Amino acid sequence: MPRQRSKSDLPTKTCPVCQRPFTWRKKWEDCWHDVKYCSERCRRRRSSVSGQ
Repeated sequence: MPRQRSKSDLPTKTCPVCQRPFTWRKKWEDCWHDVKYCSERCRRRRSSVSGQ
């Protein structure tokens, strides 16, 4: 049985919209390198922020 990782050991990224760090999630296991935004809300707001 594999040892569980602690949350502090998980990789993190910074959301370009809200500038907050977010942590790896199991649902992003296969596409972590493509994940840019912390949430669907930030993904929708990306165009309004990029113009600033």
